[in-house]
Amino acid sequence: MTRSTKSRLAGLVLAAAMLGAPIAAPALAQEAPAPAEAAVTAVPAPEATASAAAAPPTPEPALLAHQAKLELDSAGTAWILTATALVLLMTIPGLALFYGGMVRRKNVIGTVAQSFAVVCVVTVVWMALTYGLAFGTNSDATLNKYIGSFDVLFLNGVTIDTAYSAAPGLPEFLWIVFQMTFAIITPALIAGAFAERMKFSALLLFTTLWSVFVYAPVCHWVWGGGFLSELGVLDFAGGTVVHINAGVAGLVCALVLGRRKGFGAENMAPHNLVLTMIGASLLWVGWFGFNAGSEWAADGLAAAAMLNTQVATAGARPVVDGHRVVRAQEARHARSRLRRGRGAGGGHPRRRVREPARRAGHRPGGRCGGLCRRRLAQAPAQV
Repeated sequence: MTRSTKSRLAGLVLAAAMLGAPIAAPALAQEAPAPAEAAVTAVPAPEATASAAAAPPTPEPALLAHQAKLELDSAGTAWILTATALVLLMTIPGLALFYGGMVRRKNVIGTVAQSFAVVCVVTVVWMALTYGLAFGTNSDATLNKYIGSFDVLFLNGVTIDTAYSAAPGLPEFLWIVFQMTFAIITPALIAGAFAERMKFSALLLFTTLWSVFVYAPVCHWVWGGGFLSELGVLDFAGGTVVHINAGVAGLVCALVLGRRKGFGAENMAPHNLVLTMIGASLLWVGWFGFNAGSEWAADGLAAAAMLNTQVATAGARPVVDGHRVVRAQEARHARSRLRRGRGAGGGHPRRRVREPARRAGHRPGGRCGGLCRRRLAQAPAQV
């Protein structure tokens, strides 16, 4: 490359640089904000600050009549979460196995399925309707003595920040599901009164109607601030709402349905008492959540309820065994008196019937002896 060519290239590069500088400078100026504009953006105007301070805070949603603001008790919440699972364990599989082992083999699947179906039906009905009827507060003071409110249909107004007024330390969602397990086991207990005697579809209809028209009002009377609660009735763990309620309903069902078909003529012995034993054991374990959980807190009273549950249940076994011993002694005494009476009255009646056959030269056994015994038994007057 010659010197003249190099000079020409250098001149072209210098000219291009001189032409590009004015074009790039405005572009850089547009990218970088002006200092004055940046200052205006960073510092808000006094009017905006005053309006933000004057804006009212967002109002909290109004609480329903039965609700209170949640004051979370972490220890109590953890215990009631556990107690809820224990109470549900009493129905499935506890009560299902307990009843399933006591029925005949052909009905065990249907009996176990009844308990499972009751859990599903009552859960849906409780969420949709019966929780409000049981624990809601009616706007009419007179009606509130007998029934709750329809304001909580499908858990309307229930949030993670609300609690039931009687248990402000527990979230209301936890309160709902804990009380739901009591509503579940009550109709499941009734099913033992009509085991093997009611259609499955009839069971579903009965459970739905009974939960709405019987369980919900009785629960409101005692636990929801109804007239029995105002009279001072105390029910710590379901003695009235669950057990008396289920017992009366079971008795009524048995009376309405009448005697079992084949009772006294067919063998109705339990098909598997091992299942019954397993179910009873699960009921025993679940009872700790049932009783100790009814304190709604993790404190000394819950511990006392747990101890009483264990001691009372264990103490019932010696009572049952003692009753059996007394009955066995009475049976032995009765047999002894019968033997003494035979000695004074000339022996067993059946033996007296056999005497003519012996005098006729026949053995008591064998075909001839059996034939004579049957003939004599059929015609005792001729003997």
